[in-house]
Amino acid sequence: MKQMKKQNSIFFYILGVYVVLQFVWWGYHLIELSNELDKQKAEVSNRVVMIMGEGLVFFLILIVGLWRIRSASKKELKYSERQNNFLLSVTHELKTPLAANKLFLQTVLKRDLEKSKREELIEKAIAENSSLEVMIDNILNASRIENKMLQVHFELFDLTDFLKIIAEKFNKIHQKEVILTDFKEKIEVKADKFMIEMCINNLIENALKYGDSNQTILLYCRLTDKNQVKFGVKDKGKGVPLAFQKEIFDKFVRNENEETRLQKGTGLGLFITSEFVKIHGGKIKYYDNVPKGANFEITLKL
Repeated sequence: MKQMKKQNSIFFYILGVYVVLQFVWWGYHLIELSNELDKQKAEVSNRVVMIMGEGLVFFLILIVGLWRIRSASKKELKYSERQNNFLLSVTHELKTPLAANKLFLQTVLKRDLEKSKREELIEKAIAENSSLEVMIDNILNASRIENKMLQVHFELFDLTDFLKIIAEKFNKIHQKEVILTDFKEKIEVKADKFMIEMCINNLIENALKYGDSNQTILLYCRLTDKNQVKFGVKDKGKGVPLAFQKEIFDKFVRNENEETRLQKGTGLGLFITSEFVKIHGGKIKYYDNVPKGANFEITLKL
């Protein structure tokens, strides 16, 4: 498939070069012919000028068309590569937690373990299952976004209390305080709870994957003087390379090649988060954290 697309691109470039050369050749002959015409035959000269003018307009339209087709072809190739990477990633992501859970459960079933060890293996199985649930939810939500099948349920709730529950959930799964919180006041918002939870889950999962494993992640929330609420996740990892910052919220975008990747993921989390924020009439932006790391910040109107 990839080879076929490459051959099509080569054929397109050859065709484009041929058409351009043909226009240059015809233009040369028209100019040569007009020079040979009797200068007294003004009508013939005017017709030659008219033909050259129309040819020039057509030539410019052709160049613009070829450029647009080339751009569309490049985008299609890039999107196709991302889809292939996504399929490779999903295959790996599905197999890994399932194999891990199978091993944990077999160990619990076949061995006479101490209660603490047995509980530890069960906790690990639950953690793997939670990651699997997030990934499957992302795939389903991406499909619903594409097909415009999302159902939104707005309700009034305390955002800071809601964010605290999410932080506690992650700390419990990891059995240590991996998420710190920074809330100065209670803030009520009218939003879809499920979508807000998915947004924060995706941002935290992203920070856990790409942040510094020895550092904690900060979940913050604050009011602004513009009747807005800003909340987000900061980590102390390497941050997002400049080359990826413009497309970081596009579907299937990942920093590394799937065949040699170092981190888990499908390239859907930030895309879904961005779409959910848009549904709420808000914005999500990436900032470099100071002194290092990433800061993904969501802004909603109150």
